[in-house]
Amino acid sequence: MVIINSNNSSATSARVLGESTQALQKSLARLSSGSKLNTASDDAAGAAVSLKLDSQISRLNAAKSNVSNGISFTQAQDGYLKKVGTALERMGELSILAQDSTKSTADLALYDKEFQKLSTFIGGASQNGTGGIATKTFNGVNLFSNGSAAINITQDEDGTAYGMSAIDFTAAVWTNVLGGDLQTAAQAAISDGEIDLAIAQLASDRASVGADQAVLQNISSTMSVLKDNLGAANSRIKDVDVAEESANFARQNILVQSGTAMLAQANALPQSALRLIG
Repeated sequence: MVIINSNNSSATSARVLGESTQALQKSLARLSSGSKLNTASDDAAGAAVSLKLDSQISRLNAAKSNVSNGISFTQAQDGYLKKVGTALERMGELSILAQDSTKSTADLALYDKEFQKLSTFIGGASQNGTGGIATKTFNGVNLFSNGSAAINITQDEDGTAYGMSAIDFTAAVWTNVLGGDLQTAAQAAISDGEIDLAIAQLASDRASVGADQAVLQNISSTMSVLKDNLGAANSRIKDVDVAEESANFARQNILVQSGTAMLAQANALPQSALRLIG
């Protein structure tokens, strides 16, 4: 049947061409962006899940950065505590030397002078105006609690905190040893005993710092594994398979070209009616 008012072939060809063109545009967007989720309509459920995974990964990265800072914090603590140990060792030597009855009062005064300098090096204000090791900070935060609250480090994407051990140089064991002197042999003997207690406390403090550092390193490693797994899961949802999408792009491109040709042919069919009229 030859008709003029209706051209069903043209309408069908135009509809199919529109669908092929839309599919081609979607394929082109996926290949150019590398993502299957350029709009929520591409995969509504997948887009929602991917959004949550992206947020979790971002917060996990932030928590991992906090843990890395915490590790650096403990490394700084341990470095200073090692120097405290060296100072205590020398103070112990001096206290033994000062207990020698062959030493004069002048000799004891010289020993005490170095002893006091080392005490200041550990916990007091030095002559140049800078504080001792007990007052040192890390990015403006006290390395040693000195009676204040312990440092908390965010250890996961939910904001859970890990509390690091507090090291308090205002505790009695430290005030006793730092307040000692070597003015007399008797006082040197007392100071020697206090130094033994301080060394024991220092050993405990360094063990605590080392334990904190080990835990934080394990937390960091665990978060790295979790981040990798979350990233892989997110990739399966939103990343495009380039090989597969390239094949689809070629297919849609051919359909658009053939659809365009067939639409031209369909539009030409009613012209045959003119021959009948003419």
